[in-house]
Amino acid sequence: MSSHGAPIPMTSRPCGPLSGQAAVPGDKSISHRSLILGALSVGKTEISGLLEGQDVLDTAAAMRAFGAEVTDHGGGNWSVHGVGVGGFAEPEQVIDCGNSGTGVRLIMGAMATSPITATFSGDASLNGRPMARVTDPLALFGTRSYGRDGGRLPMTLVGAKNPVPVEYKVPMPSAQVKSAVLLAGLNAPGQTVVIEAEATRDHTERMLAGFGASLTVEETDAGRVITLTGQPELKPQKIDVPRDPSSAAFPVCAALIVPGSDVLVPGIGLNPTRAGLFTTLRDMGADLTYENERTEGGEPVADLRARFSPNLKGIEVPSARAASMIDEYPVLSVVAAFAEGQTVMRGVKELRVKESDRIDAMAVGLRANGITVDEGPDWWTVTGRGHGKVPGGATCASHLDHRIAMSFLVLGMAAQSAVSIDDGGPIATSFPIFEPLMTGLGAALERSEA
Repeated sequence: MSSHGAPIPMTSRPCGPLSGQAAVPGDKSISHRSLILGALSVGKTEISGLLEGQDVLDTAAAMRAFGAEVTDHGGGNWSVHGVGVGGFAEPEQVIDCGNSGTGVRLIMGAMATSPITATFSGDASLNGRPMARVTDPLALFGTRSYGRDGGRLPMTLVGAKNPVPVEYKVPMPSAQVKSAVLLAGLNAPGQTVVIEAEATRDHTERMLAGFGASLTVEETDAGRVITLTGQPELKPQKIDVPRDPSSAAFPVCAALIVPGSDVLVPGIGLNPTRAGLFTTLRDMGADLTYENERTEGGEPVADLRARFSPNLKGIEVPSARAASMIDEYPVLSVVAAFAEGQTVMRGVKELRVKESDRIDAMAVGLRANGITVDEGPDWWTVTGRGHGKVPGGATCASHLDHRIAMSFLVLGMAAQSAVSIDDGGPIATSFPIFEPLMTGLGAALERSEA
């Protein structure tokens, strides 16, 4: 069943040209961080364009539970009266993070160096995901954690009463782990140092600096070294959240494979640590252009125009690009099905520990729809059939994963026969307006009885 109710089976049928403007929601990564850093500031942070998907709403509820005053003013406008670094109160109830791995891991980091205890849980998908990758480095600060076998939720964290700063080399490319350590370092004296061999999305670093933290970033032979000076007084901010590139991926990719399409997706954040999908699509021959390029709130932004691209070619995606597009590989694999030749994706083992095993979920569903897929522990390949040659016709399991659900619905828009999914409910966690937005462009989506 879906993460927040009964299953919602959906079907996507082959459709005519997609056209118009796709105003996707605010960036999920920045929305989470805006609420958390606002709660750790002293004073009132004002946020516009907040993504009001369930994942972010769960983070807002968590910040209230830790003592911050979080107010929804309507229309994506929110405010947070923060309690300051080290000011979190002990929550009275279990913190329910729903489906959000980002939310739970960042919140754990934010409370880990305060002398309080909190218990975290989530839906069936989140409770199956590994948390040791975060709790292990948090233990270096003095935090203790007690969870289920394998370091899984539900889990109780006992914050460090006398935290010490740490130096930590992130063992895998993970912005969530990096961010959790940096947020924990806020309430530790001295300097906390995080080293990452591969650059991951840098919203946390940018936003920490914007809130007034003392932070430096240095590129070295050992990797990217981030040094944070602890125990600052963070200053409240006014934040205009750019639109989410991970959500933009779906109307963009649909436009590329549906004949005659021409879709404009305005105001998309193009932070280089997030824009790998769009670079990859252009490498494949996509008619994808950036218009009105600008900077908003310290983040590069542009309007994306995507047009039907009948001559897409399979490519080998550079493994170094994986961290900048890790959430977009499922929908990239759909585009690859309509390309000529093989698309090879390497260095993507993180996909196996997302909301679902995304490599397996996409491989099974694509094969059921007539596409050849090969896979290994940290790689997979999709052999495209070319424009107009994808059979479709299958029902695919979403595995409580919003990106799997949306990817197969995009597949159905350009396949020869309709494609169905068993549950579209999880889509609300990140892209609550996906269905009306895509039907407004011309997609043929429908719900059916469970």
